[in-house]
Amino acid sequence: MIKICMIGTGYVGLVSGACLADFGHHVTCVDIDGERIDRLEQGEIPIYEPGLKEKVADNVSSERLYFTKDLAAAVRDADVVFIAVGTPSADDGSTDLSYVFAAARDVAKHLTNYTVVVQKSTAPVGTARKVHAIINEAKAKDAEFDVVSNPEFLREGSAVPDFLEPDRVIIGVQNSRAADRMREVYRPLYERETPICATSIESAEMIKYASNGFLAVKISFINEIAHICELVGANIDEVAKGMGFDPRIGNKFLHAGIGYGGSCLPKDVSSLMHVASTHGYDAPLVSAADAINQGLVDRALEKLYRATGDVKGKTIGILGLAFKPNTDDLREAPALRIVHELLKGGARVKVFDPVAMDNFKKTVKAPVEYGRNVYEMASEYDALILVTEWNQFRELDFTRLKNAMKGNIFIDCRNVYTPERLAAKGFTYDSFGRGKP
Repeated sequence: MIKICMIGTGYVGLVSGACLADFGHHVTCVDIDGERIDRLEQGEIPIYEPGLKEKVADNVSSERLYFTKDLAAAVRDADVVFIAVGTPSADDGSTDLSYVFAAARDVAKHLTNYTVVVQKSTAPVGTARKVHAIINEAKAKDAEFDVVSNPEFLREGSAVPDFLEPDRVIIGVQNSRAADRMREVYRPLYERETPICATSIESAEMIKYASNGFLAVKISFINEIAHICELVGANIDEVAKGMGFDPRIGNKFLHAGIGYGGSCLPKDVSSLMHVASTHGYDAPLVSAADAINQGLVDRALEKLYRATGDVKGKTIGILGLAFKPNTDDLREAPALRIVHELLKGGARVKVFDPVAMDNFKKTVKAPVEYGRNVYEMASEYDALILVTEWNQFRELDFTRLKNAMKGNIFIDCRNVYTPERLAAKGFTYDSFGRGKP
């Protein structure tokens, strides 16, 4: 059993802390937000993630998972300290590392026995070295430590299984002593022969950015192909299926639509471009992927404007607010800009999301109406836009929907339905990369 201190109880910290406790370790989660710790001690989970509430409850009741505001005690008792604090984007696309460096200074003050400090937050190459320098300068003279880079690869909506059954674990280390300690942390995965990739610290940091950069390029590529499909009369579903049989390409991330959002891909792509630019390189491929993704909301709006003529005075319903299903995360969600543009254009807007509406109300001050379900929100509306592909939106009762609506326009930003099916139901339908029926 390893004693672990997890600094930060946000998305990465809370999921990682609960799952490391599930490995049998003693995990203490710390946060400067006292109210957040109070809520966690009362069993309230501040984020929506399938399976997380149960995992936290199980490990708290088993006395493996604890929450505290006392960072000093948590660090002093720990064999391993994870830094899992926020690394938001700055206005210039760079990564704000102030929370990481503040955590490093706090850790340094309380180190006693040999401790491995793990940089878990996604941060540019060189961050772990800076963390090492900060701790080395501020620590007691006899305190021994190493810094490790251990990037996370958690997908919102499936983060718990992603941590417990990962496709790989990346550990950037400087020496065998730190590597041995990290093997103890991830021993259950070693025993299941999960690929554990030990690299230099810089390579580990770069692997995270390279992975997300590649996924962003792949998503933007298939969306560019979808646009060409519309121009030439091909069907992107058929094209993507045919491409996916090639093992060099694979069938993942070949779904055309309104593009990527969330807290990872947009932020990491921006950071990667900024890092490249600071070294005198423009990173044209990644930059092009970012530009294509930025333009996909405009394409969705163009489809709506083409069908409605003008949204001024029209009533428009939005199905889905979160950037993807199974989360309440609104960061970089396409629905945010769609709502903003529709309101700016003079439309009346009503929204429905099975999970993210409370978060939307708290974070977005927009004069929108809220539906209680799909059919209630569609009443008397001219058009509906499906933005987030929640499962409950995948098999709608279109007869009931058509009877409830004033108009018949349905813009499918995730290609959930087919043009033929919606045309047969009497809808004016549009999607991405597929022609008219």
